[in-house]
Amino acid sequence: MKILSLLLAATLSFAATLDPMRLTLEAPIEKWDEAIPLGNGLLGGLLWGKGNELHLSLDRGDLWDLRQHPIYARPEFNYATVVARAQAGQADQLNKEIAHSSDYPTKLPGARLVVTLDPKFQARSFSLDLQRALGSVDLGSAQAECFFSETSPAALLLLPDPAPRFDLVPNPAVTKIGYAIASVTRAEGEVTLVQNAAEGFRYVIHVVSRPAGARTLLALAVTTNRDHADPVALARERVAQALARGYDAARAEHQHRWEKFWASSSVSLPDAALQQHYNLVQYFYGAASRRGAPPIPLQGLWTADAGVLPPWRGDYHHDLNTQLTYWAYLASGHFDQGLSFLDFMWSLKPRHEQFAREFFGVKHGMIVPGVMALDGRAMGSWFPYTLSPTMGAWVAQSFYSHWRYEMDPRFLADRAYPYCAAVGDALAELLTPDPRTGRLKLPLSSSPEIHNNTQRAWLAPNSNFDHALLQWLFLANAEMATALDRGPEAERWHSLHARLGPLVVSDTGVLLMAAGEPLTASHRHHSQLMAIHPLGLLHPENSAGDRRIVDGTLADIDRLGTSAWTGYSFSWMAALRARVGRGDEALRFLSAYREHTTSRNGFHLNAVITTSKISNYLGRAFTLEGNFAAAQAVHEMLLQSWGGRLRIFPALPAAWRDTSFRDLRAEGGFVVSAEQREGRLRRASIRATVAQELRLADPFSGRPYDHNLPVTRAAGEIRCRLQPGQTLELSERAPARAERIP
Repeated sequence: MKILSLLLAATLSFAATLDPMRLTLEAPIEKWDEAIPLGNGLLGGLLWGKGNELHLSLDRGDLWDLRQHPIYARPEFNYATVVARAQAGQADQLNKEIAHSSDYPTKLPGARLVVTLDPKFQARSFSLDLQRALGSVDLGSAQAECFFSETSPAALLLLPDPAPRFDLVPNPAVTKIGYAIASVTRAEGEVTLVQNAAEGFRYVIHVVSRPAGARTLLALAVTTNRDHADPVALARERVAQALARGYDAARAEHQHRWEKFWASSSVSLPDAALQQHYNLVQYFYGAASRRGAPPIPLQGLWTADAGVLPPWRGDYHHDLNTQLTYWAYLASGHFDQGLSFLDFMWSLKPRHEQFAREFFGVKHGMIVPGVMALDGRAMGSWFPYTLSPTMGAWVAQSFYSHWRYEMDPRFLADRAYPYCAAVGDALAELLTPDPRTGRLKLPLSSSPEIHNNTQRAWLAPNSNFDHALLQWLFLANAEMATALDRGPEAERWHSLHARLGPLVVSDTGVLLMAAGEPLTASHRHHSQLMAIHPLGLLHPENSAGDRRIVDGTLADIDRLGTSAWTGYSFSWMAALRARVGRGDEALRFLSAYREHTTSRNGFHLNAVITTSKISNYLGRAFTLEGNFAAAQAVHEMLLQSWGGRLRIFPALPAAWRDTSFRDLRAEGGFVVSAEQREGRLRRASIRATVAQELRLADPFSGRPYDHNLPVTRAAGEIRCRLQPGQTLELSERAPARAERIP
């Protein structure tokens, strides 16, 4: 009991001292994946080091070797070949002949800036001020500061030493793809690195120092010959502009931009560690994603600085990674950050229409590669998911969801429906009636990462992964066509949906991977659960049948356990459990994710990195999707809006008795704030951004409440018609005082 009391006291002390808007790490930091992450949406840096030596690992979102993956350059390789071999049971032979891995295309690392200070300066700790996106190093008697601003032409590093030494160290990983290592030229107060890459690509890192009183200001720029024919001259110009502007002016404007970012929304959780992690993930959106720059790939703007190419070549995985990464921006209202991804995918629509024609042989629509380079071309050689045609339907959900949250009719007409319809057109062309049942089937079907790249990975069409995506897409397309008053198109999508038939469920009500393919062991990718989350086709609120399937399937998942799970498996499952109203289970998975699969700087490292036995998954591969799924799990606990109905605090854990949020967004264009104290909702406000009928699941459970606008209350709902800018205020009615008897 004494030990438990001490542990509890230590935990409470930790919770009390943990700053939700500051990440502080004790020195030394000797691993790049434990560093302080900085970025401006295009340029990124990792701040780390020990003693009097500081490291800043540099990256930029468009540093890519874009040579085509060799197998996709072979004219005889196409979808018909894959179908023929897989249907003939010859997947192993196909893999031997064609499925050869390649080191390119690949995200390219930048280089490392190494700063050596006077030995009297010794790093004690490294900090990230989330509010101001400012990295700092406590050097005892002084401090170093660093920030990457969207508005400054160069990143800035202010050092307390009047005469530091600094240099750029090339990343040797590029030699693995045949490059000569970067050239570095040094002059008084400056250093320039030039890396020549494939197909004439070149990138430059230029650093210059200037005295700043008793301190030194370093300015650095990263440029490429895609920016300008002379990237060295451009880098010099940008650094000169930043130095002329000065540190204080750039810092003030940088801080103002971040004040606007944080003003979008906030949440207040009674769990200090999860609160800090949630804030950190929101910071990741602001630091790593901005409109007009490439969206977040696997490692964002923080490509591995370990002398190796990044895991999975730092690519765009559409079998879950990009989708999970861009889940949480909607509820938090960071729409510009999300549009980085949507603009990017829209710009690739012509390329993916060409891919559909030339590789898949369809005449209409588009197909998105399951694994993709910066230019949108296919890469990867695990055909069951790199060439799964339904991955584009999951990408399409991002377009649909953006419309549902903003309710912008122009975005619906110009982007969301055209994109989703193009994906639907191609998939409809691939579908053929089953001779026995008449149900529409794909020629091949799979479920991501099950059975890896073997013949067994080709499941009986349609797998529940494929089937759920097809069902969801056709229904979403019908909804959007109806909103655009395109009745015949809506009828077509409804007809296609009806011809798909139901999902594949066992006799005991468990979602299968596919017909004849139950999940028999722990598996990291929750692909067979897509109909529950994120697609929302099945939910206990819908019917007794849905409840039976959800309950039976989740019981089976619990029976199989988590031994093969990776980090994102836990955070995705937390979001899923919250979606179906199981808050305590959601908190258990979310806490396991944070405690056991994240580095001390918050990075999701996929594998369990503690002594916990919750998973046998080995390795230490940093990717970001697990982080963003964790933030979405919090949103699912606090606010849900699927199915045209708003739900406030739908899945709060029992331990979260005092919780609030400000200005979270919801489907239908609503902006919602709410506060719960002592386990009861005290007040809520719902503001409409467009004219909309509000349907709110009664958050007062039938108790009396006050309201500022006319409402109706029936069948467990509060309803109110709201006009743009109008806000419904709700509050718990204080109990009437007992009349005093003389």
